[in-house]
Amino acid sequence: MHRPAVIQWPAEAIWEQVAPLLPGFTIEILPEIGSTNTELMRRAKDGKLEPTLLVAEHQTAGRGRLGRDWIALTDRVDNALPMLTFSLGLPFSPASWSGLSLAVGVSLASSLDPSIQLKWPNDLWLKERKLGGILIETTAINNQRYVVIGIGINILQAKQLSTSVLRTAPAWLQEINAQAQAASTLAQVITPLVHTLQLFETQGFAPFQKSFNALDALHNRTVLIQNNKESMADSVQLQGIDQGISQGLAQGVDISGALIVLTVNGRQLVSSSEVSIKAV
Repeated sequence: MHRPAVIQWPAEAIWEQVAPLLPGFTIEILPEIGSTNTELMRRAKDGKLEPTLLVAEHQTAGRGRLGRDWIALTDRVDNALPMLTFSLGLPFSPASWSGLSLAVGVSLASSLDPSIQLKWPNDLWLKERKLGGILIETTAINNQRYVVIGIGINILQAKQLSTSVLRTAPAWLQEINAQAQAASTLAQVITPLVHTLQLFETQGFAPFQKSFNALDALHNRTVLIQNNKESMADSVQLQGIDQGISQGLAQGVDISGALIVLTVNGRQLVSSSEVSIKAV
C-alpha cells in the first residue's frame, strides 16, 4: 500500500528563531485535527497560555470568518500538501484590537510575494482570486487576554477541486513561486508574523496603514456592504449605514483599520466586525 511521503517540517529552525522572541514558545505538527484554532482556544480555556504554533497537515473542521466552514484542500499532489494551515496562540494585550487582521495580512503578503493583494478585512488575493484567509479569535483568562491567529494559504492546485462550493475562486502560491511548499512557506512567514504582532501590541494598526492601502484589492472599486445581522447585537448600529445593503466606492482604510467607503450619504467608516464586503 502506497503511503504519502512524510513532510519535512523545519520545526527546530522555526523554534530557534521564534523562542527568543516568545519565551516558552512551542511548536507542534499534527497530521490531522478538526481545527487548529479550536484546539488552541480549548487549551487556553484550560489555562494553557504559553505561546504555541500548531500546524495541521489536514483540518477536518476548519472555520472561516463569521462562523463559515473553511473549505480545506485535502488531496496531496506528488506527496505535497496543497494547503498550509496553522494557528499561532499567545498572550496578547494591545491597547486596541482594531485592524489586527489587516496587520497580519500585511505581514503575510510582504513575506510571500509583492503581487499578492489584500481584500479587506481578512483575505489574501492573487489575480482576483482567494489565496488565503485569516481567522482571529480571543478569550480572557484570569484577566489575561489570549489571541489565536489562524491562517490558511493555498500552496498548489488540488486534484478534483470543485469551485461550485467555494464563495470565491481559489488561487495558489505555486502560480507565482513554482518551488513553494507548505513547510518552506511556514518558515518564510512565521518569524515576520511574530515581529508584526509585537509591533501591533505596542503601536496598534497605525504603522501598517500605509502598507495595507498599497496592497488594497478594493481600492477605488465599487463595493456592496451587507450587514451580517447574526453577528450583531440588536442595539448595534453601523456608522451611517442603514440595516440592509449599501453601495459605495472603497477608499482604503483609516488609522484604525476601518474601511472608508464613499456613498451617496457621504464618507462612511465600516468596521470588520459589522459587515462583509463584495466587490461589484
